[in-house]
Amino acid sequence: MKPDPLPWLLEPDEANPGVRHFGLRDLLGRPLNDPEVIAARAAVMRSGPVPAILDAQYPEGYWVKPGGGYSPKYRSTLWSVLFLAQLGATGRDARVRQAIEYVLAHSQAETGAFSCYVDARPSGAIHCLWGNVVRALLDLGYWGDERLGRAVDSLARSITGDGYEWYRKGGVQAPGFVCSANYGLPCAWGAVRALWALNRVPAAERTPAVEAAIETSTDFLLSYDVARADYPHKEHISSSWLKFGYPLGYVTDVLLNLEALVEAGCGDDPRLDEAIELVLSKQDEQGRWKMEYSYNGKMWADVEVKGQPSKWVTLRAMRVLRRVRGNRDGQKVG
Repeated sequence: MKPDPLPWLLEPDEANPGVRHFGLRDLLGRPLNDPEVIAARAAVMRSGPVPAILDAQYPEGYWVKPGGGYSPKYRSTLWSVLFLAQLGATGRDARVRQAIEYVLAHSQAETGAFSCYVDARPSGAIHCLWGNVVRALLDLGYWGDERLGRAVDSLARSITGDGYEWYRKGGVQAPGFVCSANYGLPCAWGAVRALWALNRVPAAERTPAVEAAIETSTDFLLSYDVARADYPHKEHISSSWLKFGYPLGYVTDVLLNLEALVEAGCGDDPRLDEAIELVLSKQDEQGRWKMEYSYNGKMWADVEVKGQPSKWVTLRAMRVLRRVRGNRDGQKVG
């Protein structure tokens, strides 16, 4: 038995207040109206990386320059919104809502997809970005907005090929996560991000298209070795799969793959066993996990220190392990 890192995660921390917020909510199961959860969410907006990101926002709602917001990485509009959601910002904040409205007005293609191109052409709708933005807007409380509903529906149909006619050479090429950025091969990074997004759609409101896309995504991801990440590649398996970090850009690690698959209800699948052992093997003698990759120096604010024990990575690992334990014990785990 290694020491329990939960007290470390729940301690007040002005540099990373979002960890306490998510820890109370996801590890202790506290409801959103719990006074400590409310206070922890308020602390996220006062100190740490979230206010630093918001301080760099232009009054019109964008970061760096007007337009689609994909470049430059990782300070432009789309990335700033993704990181705000991942770091625990509230979608009720006026500045956050203005940023979301800017994204919906300037980054959403006519198909409903989110595009990496300046003019939001459908051909720039790459699954990793598309899934990231959908997940962020869902986390920020935008479910029920018709524009997000279109994004979810088209994302689901782009995965299954049912009623989606906008495949282009420059981006998503065909059903099955085929992507030009992966040399025309199916892209697991895109599959993980798409599944991660669709998991967040309220279960009672999932359409048959969304359910089919979730099943297609899990089938694809489980058809390979999750621990080795031997998904289709041209030259070699990316070493990034085996490096855990936070926040999450388009690069995907084994831990996020596990998070997405476990959220989708696959926590009791024995094909995850080796990946779970990989996660456990990275825990140090204090019960903590290190930050193995980082966007520090590229974002508006640094998050922890690469190579050192990380509250964010530890939170991620504990959350997925808790869900796996709940799945295998037959319990309902939120």
